[in-house]
Amino acid sequence: MKFLYRLFITVYPIAARLFSFNNDKAKRWIKGRQSIFSELQTAFANNSGKVVWMHCASLGEFEQGLPIIEKLKWQQPDTKFLITFFSPSGYEVRKNYQGADWIFYLPMDSAKNAKRFYDIVNPALVLFVKYEFWFYYLQEAKQRQIPLLLVSGIFRDNQVFFKWYGGFYRKMLQSFSYCFVQNQDSADLLASIGITKNVSVSGDTRFDRVNEIAAQFSPIQRIEDFIGKAPVIVAGSTWLEDDKELQHYVKKHPHIKFIIAPHDIQKSRIDECVGLYKKVVLYSDLVDGQRSTVDSRQTNILLINNIGLLSKLYYYATICFVGGGFGDEGIHNVLEAAVYGKPVVFGPVYDKYIEAEELIEAGGGFTVDNALELEAKLNELLNNNELYLKACTNAGSYVASKVGATDEIVGYIINSKMVSE
Repeated sequence: MKFLYRLFITVYPIAARLFSFNNDKAKRWIKGRQSIFSELQTAFANNSGKVVWMHCASLGEFEQGLPIIEKLKWQQPDTKFLITFFSPSGYEVRKNYQGADWIFYLPMDSAKNAKRFYDIVNPALVLFVKYEFWFYYLQEAKQRQIPLLLVSGIFRDNQVFFKWYGGFYRKMLQSFSYCFVQNQDSADLLASIGITKNVSVSGDTRFDRVNEIAAQFSPIQRIEDFIGKAPVIVAGSTWLEDDKELQHYVKKHPHIKFIIAPHDIQKSRIDECVGLYKKVVLYSDLVDGQRSTVDSRQTNILLINNIGLLSKLYYYATICFVGGGFGDEGIHNVLEAAVYGKPVVFGPVYDKYIEAEELIEAGGGFTVDNALELEAKLNELLNNNELYLKACTNAGSYVASKVGATDEIVGYIINSKMVSE
């Protein structure tokens, strides 16, 4: 397995370079790492403070780690924070986050790169969020006896760690000083491979994050002007597969206001949505003054073509539709919607997301398999007030019952004096 891993970390950058000629994401992946070590060397040249390094695969993991960073920063104001990303979709959105001292791409894993990275950064504490395990970076932390924590970890029995041939990958998990996992099933799986000490079920820090975002909500006048007094369906983080299932319902219900927020807002994707939904108004046109008002006789569809609004948009929803569930990878963040006490509807691919399963069990989430089921469920929620209000209560209560993971993790870090003098 180690041979396959080394083959992967060798081939991946080559493949990314080849794809970069026609793929913008691959191009950014390559460009962001071209002079990474010289940039790191310059950034850390005069640093004398303690550094906490948090690594995130992408944007979702950043949102999970963010409450920890912000609480640590508040309790240990002299501590410096480095955040790294593997994916451009995380780095590009959050590269200007003001709460961190440095934000970089993570250099591709290798023994040489890991040693060089640690020599430059010299972190006092390392946090890996949820998943994405890089062997040489983990081993280097262990060899240097740097505290290494897994936060909001979650495991499934079909992962390679729990297969008879997964010894190499189990060695990665054994590098962690402590594992904070989201549920008891994950703790039991770790116990099944002999990892029983320094493991606790702390929950998912995303609950704390969405709770903070909801508490800081501020109105968006343009959105309120568009909505008026009509019922609203907010479709967030949609892909083409999701839009195709929703399109029929949108056409049949001109009295409902629809706010569509695609996961990808590149021009090609926005053009795709415009072609599918037809008569839409772009949010950028409202903000830029090209459209001061929206005539409901012309369109009831607002297409969001900027980043950073979605977590607020769900506040305005009568019902939330979360995208990704009709694609191969699965749904996006249902908690951003549920925190506002709104029913959450999504497609059938959600098996990797325990929060979606639990939200269904709590009575605040609903899954549908196709456009007909989607239409039936939306109509049921809109027309059955008792069902609707109960779903609203269930969604909000579910999120409220799960907060607290951040306090446990930060409490452990502080009590263990990992970053204090």
